[in-house]
This record gives sequence, C-alpha cells and structure tokens, in this order.
Amino acid sequence: MTIRIRQLTKVYKLGVERVHALRGVDLDIARNEFVAIMGASGSGKSTMMHILGCLDRPTSGVYELNGRPMHKMGAGQLARVRNEEIGFIFQSFELLNRATALKNVMLPMIYSRRHWATARKRARAALDRVGLGDRMGHKPNQLSGGQRQRVAVARALVNEPSILLADEPTGNLDSATTHEIIELFRQLHAEGQTIVIVTHEEEVAAHSQRIVRLRDGLVLSDHPTREDPTHRRWLEGQAAAAAEAAGSRPLAQGAPA
Repeated sequence: MTIRIRQLTKVYKLGVERVHALRGVDLDIARNEFVAIMGASGSGKSTMMHILGCLDRPTSGVYELNGRPMHKMGAGQLARVRNEEIGFIFQSFELLNRATALKNVMLPMIYSRRHWATARKRARAALDRVGLGDRMGHKPNQLSGGQRQRVAVARALVNEPSILLADEPTGNLDSATTHEIIELFRQLHAEGQTIVIVTHEEEVAAHSQRIVRLRDGLVLSDHPTREDPTHRRWLEGQAAAAAEAAGSRPLAQGAPA
C-alpha cells in the first residue's frame, strides 16, 4: 500500500474560531492506482492534498507513505520526503520564468542526495519522456501552456517519486491541451506511476480508475470511476447532449430526409 490514512483530522485556528477542514478521513491508495479526489470548495480536498504532499501536518490521525509514518516526522524529514518521494504538479505550473526548461527540471535535484551528480542527464531524459526534447533551452514565456505543464510534469518525475500529486493540473488549459496532458498522465500510469489528481472537472476524473468525493471534511463516496453514481449521471448527460446536438444539425445538401 503506497498511502494509508486513518482517522485523519485537520483543524485550523482562525482567532477564536476553529475550522474543521478534515473530520476523520480513512483512505487507502495502492501502488500504481490513478485516483481523482473531488469536492466542492470547502470540502477538504485541498487540505487533503497538502497533507498527502507533506506540505502540512494533520492535527490527529495516521498518514503512512510506503509504510513510513509521515504524521510523526519533523520538518526536516518531511522536506526530504517531499523532495525524494513526491512529485508535485500545480495549476499555475510554478516554473522559474528566467530559467530554461532544462534548468527548471534540474531544480529538485539540487536538493537531492541521490541524483545531484547526474542532474543534467536525468533532466534531459525527463524532458524527452514528456515530448519536449527539442525545447530544453526554451524559457517558460517561449512555451505554450501545454508545454509549460509538460515541463512541470518532467520536473515532478525527475526524482522518480512514489506518488505524483496533481492539483487542478488542467485548470489553466484549453480543451485540446487538457486532452494532451491527460493522455500524458494515462501514459505515466500505464508505465507504473501512482497518480492522485485533485480536480473539479468530471471530464478529467473520467480518466482515473477511482473517484473519492469529499464533503465537509469527510469522505462522501469512494467508487471505481465507472461505478460512481455522480459520474454515471454526468456521462448520461453528456450522451444526451451529444444526441440532441446531432439531431439538431441540418442535413447535408443532397442527403435523403
């Protein structure tokens, strides 16, 4: 089991007020799963992502990554885990504007004990893997949105992480580019990568194996994607809309009525 969470809580103090972002969550994610975490604003999905990524610590409960207790680790230990075990992909790419694609991908290895000596070689290989072998010397402002997100994916992969965490990775992309990035995730998953995506888009979640829905800091539902009731209703709505659109199209000139 790559991720094991038991009775996880997170409480934020805002003055005298206490905000319960997570209220006792249980969750298991196996190696090589592709999981979408969904929920409305305030559901706890961003808090969950931050804890999974060791960017924040739970108030109580258990979080184990590859059998190691993240909830018991200090700041230095968590920083090392973030660098070596977790790959992050963000909606806004988070690239250094003055650095080339190659240098952006090399960045995590500056802080890694494992790969600093081979950083350039590994960064080149990561960019080749995401189809940007011919863009290594380009800076972010010389790349399209989809290419910038591919650089971010390469950076996330370069240290061979246990899990890839993507927070609304297609939020700033058009539909065609979204499809390209999701196809890249599908390819990485097929190669054995464990992937967790936080998204509000059913179209993105459709490519995952499993959908975990949060509401008010609790797991509302946890189903294989094809069995998720909300997702099935969305698919039915999409099919009905497509059928209606097809029925409303004018017949081609000369076609039989």
